[in-house]
Amino acid sequence: MGIEVTGILGLIWLLIVIWAIVRTAQSPASPLVKVLWILILLFLPLLGLIAWLLLGPR
Repeated sequence: MGIEVTGILGLIWLLIVIWAIVRTAQSPASPLVKVLWILILLFLPLLGLIAWLLLGPR
């Protein structure tokens, strides 16, 4: 049971991070800011997503 739950939660987390990356790419922010946010989301998924939700491009 633990493997299935972990897999489902991991898939949900991956979808949320992908959603944040797409929203960042579509934002009106400058290209440099977009690239920095996407790199943060890729290399620091948990902290990056929290920071993006609080401080990310609107």
